[in-house]
Amino acid sequence: MAEITSKMVKELRDKTGAGMMDCKKALVETNGDMEKAVDLLRKKGLAAAAKRAGRETKEGIIGSYIHAGGKIGVLVEVNCETDFVARTDEFQELVKDLSLHITAAAPLYLSPEDVPEEVIEREKEIYRSQALEEGRPEKIIDKIVEGKLKKFYEEVCLLNQKFVKDPAKTVADRISETIAKLGENIKVSRFVRFQLGEEK
Repeated sequence: MAEITSKMVKELRDKTGAGMMDCKKALVETNGDMEKAVDLLRKKGLAAAAKRAGRETKEGIIGSYIHAGGKIGVLVEVNCETDFVARTDEFQELVKDLSLHITAAAPLYLSPEDVPEEVIEREKEIYRSQALEEGRPEKIIDKIVEGKLKKFYEEVCLLNQKFVKDPAKTVADRISETIAKLGENIKVSRFVRFQLGEEK
């Protein structure tokens, strides 16, 4: 089984415009064969659909939030397709919500695709050791590791985190709701969270 790296996933995404998770699945299904993965995505129609969903997001705003008497500060860049949408109350509200969420939940990465490979491997190693230590049967260890990794992403990745204002949904769900309302593609490009005295 070929190892599917984040670099391969990114390359396939750049070629097709399909979503990260769809690209990863296609690469797994085709055992890392880039051309076959492209064909697979085309057949599934995901490439074309995602091209529309992945429309250019060059407008938007940078939101900021300062908390606890200047002890925590957040900057977040949220993009949309038009300046008109960037000025709407709904969009501004979303950016404000995201700034507040990042302040409270302190995510380390934007999405699972942004977590460095070595960090993932280290986490997997820890979970595997814990499972063996607990005497879990070998055949279910991979499932346990997968479950714990999903939990890890929910803790450290902004889009996977439970939304602080409504933990019944994720941050990605909150963004999707605004996309549905405004009819434009919206994405978080980057964020940074500063905490006074925190070591870099």
